[in-house]
Amino acid sequence: MVVKENQLGLHRKIKMLLTPPVISRVPIRKAVEREVGHGRIERRELVSSQVLSGRSKFPGLVQIYRLERERVEKKTGKREVEVEYGISSLSGEEAGPGELLKLRRGEWKIENQSHYVRDVTYSEDQSQVRDGRVAQVMAALRNVAIGLMRRAGRENIAAGTRYYAARPWDALALIGLPATFK
Repeated sequence: MVVKENQLGLHRKIKMLLTPPVISRVPIRKAVEREVGHGRIERRELVSSQVLSGRSKFPGLVQIYRLERERVEKKTGKREVEVEYGISSLSGEEAGPGELLKLRRGEWKIENQSHYVRDVTYSEDQSQVRDGRVAQVMAALRNVAIGLMRRAGRENIAAGTRYYAARPWDALALIGLPATFK
């Protein structure tokens, strides 16, 4: 779980423990990934520790981590650095820093495949629907539509939405309904 600044006490404690120079006195494990592509060089470094295991009021906390992402645009040399702090209920044996990095990347994949599509393709953030559970139902329906299109082999959800809007019988076939009604 990502720990943001709204969890002020826990955020400060993790930041203090896993940021130099204090980090030199904390038992840590570290993993680094480098990737080149899409016109940029990316470096991700995750440092984790079990130093707070059993010493926190936060239930299930076993590991804390600090994830630093650095991106450099190849053409411009522009450099961006993001730092994220978080916790995990997994022990270091269950998920070392390399595995925690993979788990965080999996979260980004979900963000890119679902949330981004909902925000950009379906303009979910601009939705006027706010009554009761209607917003949740609409989000669930969007997720179902995205999932069905991905299962049908559609990578571009915007193009898939246009395709099925123009061919409602094909859309019904995705959920197993016959192409014609009697």
